[in-house]
Amino acid sequence: MATTTTKLMTFAEFEQLPNPPGYRYELHHGELVKVPFPDFAHIRAQWQLRRLLESAAGSAGVVDKEIPYRPLPEHEGWCADVAYVSKQRWDNIDRYLMGAPELVIEVLSPSNTATEMLDKRNVCLENGSREFCIVDTDHRQVEVSTPDGHTITYKSGQEIPLFFGGRLPVDSIFIAAEG
Repeated sequence: MATTTTKLMTFAEFEQLPNPPGYRYELHHGELVKVPFPDFAHIRAQWQLRRLLESAAGSAGVVDKEIPYRPLPEHEGWCADVAYVSKQRWDNIDRYLMGAPELVIEVLSPSNTATEMLDKRNVCLENGSREFCIVDTDHRQVEVSTPDGHTITYKSGQEIPLFFGGRLPVDSIFIAAEG
């Protein structure tokens, strides 16, 4: 029985691709992944998370949306919905953040699959993330995973302790979505 092998795309090949209108590409394990632009509820959650975490982080790190990073040296080019990167790492970025940000937050979209989120979580936690969060805007909850294998789901009325200091009330993430 013959098998067909497909060549994995390198990051250098990935860098040469144009980003067509209406979506962007990411590189996951050498495979090109088409990522649609987010809807407004997704964007609103990203904006609110960035604002809240930026205030909590102060000068200890940088928080932003759509931070590109390379969790592994080859065959990977990802973008975090929201991420925190320590000031020291931020100041040492040349072209790309190598490894995963210390905090990666993914806001669930209809295009996300459970397998994809599990893979992202595992790769990030094995390559530099101290926490990986999945924000579910429909259920108004946040799942926080750490490298030691623990996962806690925070819901309305609860606060998420931040490893860089402070606490994030779950309800504050979704306030902007109510207006």
